[in-house]
Amino acid sequence: MIISNKSHSWEGSDDFFRGKGAKYFYAKETVEKVWAILRPSKPKFILQDATVYAFNVSSPNLLTSNFQVTLSSRNPNDKVGIYYDKLDVYATYRNQQITLRTSIPTSYQGHNEIDVWSPFIYGSAVPVSPYNSVALNQDQATGTVLLMIKIDGRVRFKVGTFISAKYHLNVQCPAYIQFGSRTSGIIVGENAIKYQLVTRCSVSL
Repeated sequence: MIISNKSHSWEGSDDFFRGKGAKYFYAKETVEKVWAILRPSKPKFILQDATVYAFNVSSPNLLTSNFQVTLSSRNPNDKVGIYYDKLDVYATYRNQQITLRTSIPTSYQGHNEIDVWSPFIYGSAVPVSPYNSVALNQDQATGTVLLMIKIDGRVRFKVGTFISAKYHLNVQCPAYIQFGSRTSGIIVGENAIKYQLVTRCSVSL
């Protein structure tokens, strides 16, 4: 029996891997340069209106609320698209969450495009701190309650074929809701009042 010893030559493999590494580094460096030049701007959010279906405080310190809010988002970039991978909307009062989170479907926003969403957010018999309960009763007696409509999400930016890593999106939209004789809302149904707000939101990434 004749056994043939075959030797495998790796000659030139170092050059091959060096070439691959150089191409990857060059491509990455090019993308980073393009990214630095374009400097994508954050999306612009506006709270257009809020329709209040329920907002009641009961004993002991329980809040039931039901809103429909209209939010618009504009991509101000000329050459950068935005992927909205996750968007959760909810309301807070004096930094305490008072509604459940409502998810907005994922979407892609092209250059200078505007998207509009109208999610419902609600909370049933949500316990609020005694301090916030007192403050809420005082605000309602005064006729104006300041709520904060918040969006917690994840976004990615697209430049050509390059897609960035995910960024944490935090949006805060103040909503001044007036009650009683001071209300500026429009009755749109049984026990429902719509408030035209058109409030600019703060956005951080």
